[in-house]
Amino acid sequence: MPPAFVRPELLATVDWVAEQAPRSALRMLDCRWRPDLSARRLFADGHIPGAVFLDWMTELVDPGDPVPLQLAGPERFAAAMSRAGVGDGMTVVCYDDTGSLYASRVWWSLQTYGCASARVLDGGWPAWVASGRPSTTAQPAPEPATFTPHLDPRRRLSTSDVRELVGSREVEVVDARGPAEFAGQQGGSGRLGRLPAAVNVPAALLTSDDGQHFLPPDRLSSLFSHAGLSRDHRVIVYDASSGIGASKVALALALVGYPDVGVYDAGWAEWGTRMDLPLGR
Repeated sequence: MPPAFVRPELLATVDWVAEQAPRSALRMLDCRWRPDLSARRLFADGHIPGAVFLDWMTELVDPGDPVPLQLAGPERFAAAMSRAGVGDGMTVVCYDDTGSLYASRVWWSLQTYGCASARVLDGGWPAWVASGRPSTTAQPAPEPATFTPHLDPRRRLSTSDVRELVGSREVEVVDARGPAEFAGQQGGSGRLGRLPAAVNVPAALLTSDDGQHFLPPDRLSSLFSHAGLSRDHRVIVYDASSGIGASKVALALALVGYPDVGVYDAGWAEWGTRMDLPLGR
């Protein structure tokens, strides 16, 4: 038999969703997103029955943070979950149509605030459509739910947290950006480069040729081991900003058994503009 994921419960298959859909304690979140803000129209044109649209950029970020697109505070996050009908004890399945990038960001946000039963639909919306299962254009109006946020400080790190941890022999740092940004050949912040001791595992490498499904467990494990990562160490993942790619890498690491993974969602958008912070070589 082929190797299995260490934590398969972090992913949902199309078949599993179809079987579990009648459960009242299951909430599907449509996390599709477009820069031109057309994702809500995509949702209106068709979505998985019972799913609720969630715009991570407007609902799950802190509008007052000087670094843009950082995770919303507990009150704002809980209010967004209440509007989406996500309550305490519920199982949440997130999906998108862009290789699980935005679904992973919502998954990480949920995990950070204590929702242990959050999953990502492997293959996302394209897999649902390809399966031939029905879609709907109905606009759901879920009953408001009570979501009680319990922050897990190990899942989300600040710049000061990362500065203290960088250089420790017990901590490994993963840069989820593309190779050119990692090498300091391009970038959008004040400086080019990377964090000290960081290794490069681009988020784009984690999905299969169709761009949607996560790689099999053995290929993901090989990718991380070739980067020099150890399951015995704490892992910090960052990207250019917002934690989108970093969340996808964090999910993949958890799937194959890395037990202690945190996301630095300010990422290079913060580190790259701070002249007092060291660069990797």
